[in-house]
Amino acid sequence: MTPAHPGHGHRHRHGFGLDYEEQKHTRKIPDRVLVARLLKHLLVYKRRFTITVVAIVIVSLTGLLPPYLLQVAIDNYIVSSNFTGLTIISAILVSVYLVNWISAYLRTFQMSWIGENMVNDLRKQLFSHLQELSFGFYDRSEAGEIISRVTNDTDTLSQIFVQGVLTLISDVLTLVGIVAIMLLLSVPMTLAAFSVIPLLILLIFIFQSRLRKAYRATRKKIAVVTSRLEQSISGIKEIQSFTREQDAIEDFRQANVENLQANVQAGKLFALLMPAVQIVGAIGTSVVLWFGGISIISGSITLGIVIAFLLYVSKFFRPLVDLTTFYNTIQSAMSAAERIFVTLDTKPEISDAPDAVELSHVKGKIAFNHVTFGYDSDRPVLEDIDIHVEPGKTLAIVGPTGAGKSTIVKLLSRFYELQKGTVTIDGWDVRKVTLHSLHRQMGVVLQEPFLFSGTIMENLKYGKLDAADGEVEQVAKIVGIHKFIISLPQGYETDVGERGSRLSVGQRQLVSFARALLSDPPILILDEATSSVDPYTELKIKKALTVLLKNRSSLVIAHRLSTVRNADNIIVIDEGKIVEEGNHAELMKKKGMYHRLYKKQFKNT
Repeated sequence: MTPAHPGHGHRHRHGFGLDYEEQKHTRKIPDRVLVARLLKHLLVYKRRFTITVVAIVIVSLTGLLPPYLLQVAIDNYIVSSNFTGLTIISAILVSVYLVNWISAYLRTFQMSWIGENMVNDLRKQLFSHLQELSFGFYDRSEAGEIISRVTNDTDTLSQIFVQGVLTLISDVLTLVGIVAIMLLLSVPMTLAAFSVIPLLILLIFIFQSRLRKAYRATRKKIAVVTSRLEQSISGIKEIQSFTREQDAIEDFRQANVENLQANVQAGKLFALLMPAVQIVGAIGTSVVLWFGGISIISGSITLGIVIAFLLYVSKFFRPLVDLTTFYNTIQSAMSAAERIFVTLDTKPEISDAPDAVELSHVKGKIAFNHVTFGYDSDRPVLEDIDIHVEPGKTLAIVGPTGAGKSTIVKLLSRFYELQKGTVTIDGWDVRKVTLHSLHRQMGVVLQEPFLFSGTIMENLKYGKLDAADGEVEQVAKIVGIHKFIISLPQGYETDVGERGSRLSVGQRQLVSFARALLSDPPILILDEATSSVDPYTELKIKKALTVLLKNRSSLVIAHRLSTVRNADNIIVIDEGKIVEEGNHAELMKKKGMYHRLYKKQFKNT
């Protein structure tokens, strides 16, 4: 096992920007538990793992035989001029090398196969589990952290843990084998060879702490580089709008230079360590050569044994260095493993009750009864809310920013668990039905519509995969986006780009409206669906709403009050409470908050 070079395998393993010491101190799961769980994943491939271990044993044993065979050839056949014996031992040596090469290939291939498949399994498990986790988990986590767990951390396990553990077996076997053979050949020569081990231990002890600090610095610096890069890509519009390109370039250049310096320093230390180890090895070789030479002259030992010892000494030091630095290296894998298993062990905060039923044939009667909820249970966002929507009717929810409007629809979708009260659909408590069947009854259009990479047709069919192309086009005509789509070079097969970046905000919003209409849900939720579009697009959306809201229960959250004038009922939310309720005309007569908001918007218009 080659000691980890700062330029290989450590640069991108900082996942969360935690350095080595932070990772070590914040770890909660013991190493033995992590190793046991990792081995469980490894042993899924028990047959291949066994083949790999057998190949490792063969590689180690065949790697130990050549010096011994050389000693036999010199002392038994060359000295006595036995040509037949020399020919046989040479043939055996070639066979040993051949078996070694074949076994080394098998070991490397199987090791790589196990590592990559283990990564594949963990990534699939993580991704599947992430699909089940509740919104609360995503509220507490950063997207970069989650992505790093699925990519960098799993890759760390492949490159460090899988290969490290298997190579550890090889190193231990090699060291034990070398010591056993050397003792078998000559105890005095073995003691002479081991006389330099205290010096080697002292050398490794001196370098170990410095290398740890150097590697920790490289992880911290690359985390800064990653952060600068992520911010510059995410905020490119703001950077260019405020003409801060040069500042962004300078920030990234500075972070990159510091990362370069940290890696150069780590590389410098590593470059010093290996020659220093080689010097100790050279001293050990010199001791063996001197002691062996004297022993040959005195006739107490043979030339073949001395030559074999010299070869074994050259093989002895590298695995020893690997084993002494293995602990530091494996800590990266343990930190990565803990983050992966912590994610896999995270339970969804919202899940189906054991006796949950399938919700089907919904009419759309919605009721909030004395509902109280807060993202922090000590700070309620909604207090004692009562809302009733009859089937096929439209409820508009208005109020100032932060009043709790969007929270209402999140509770209806059961993205969060309320603290008090009940939310029902057709009399069914949303906590008593399956989440899948609940969400299947709803169509959602958000303020910032999310389009997936792919074609317009694929995005339109996202809520109804079996829809016919003619059905999709009919819906697009109703929404008023068909003419625009067919004017594109590829029409409905036009790629929208990442997040729909090749379409305007208004076009993306119209696609999301068509997507919701195509799925034909009995309950429709519009969350600020027109607040980010221009007046012309808003006019088109109003026409689409006439069709979209027809014969279905709808909750419409809106800042632009002109879009909710025709709602059957309007509630005004302020500081988590319903302060007014009625239709447009009734609320205007009250001359309360709704009247003030409407007049202010009308005046601005």
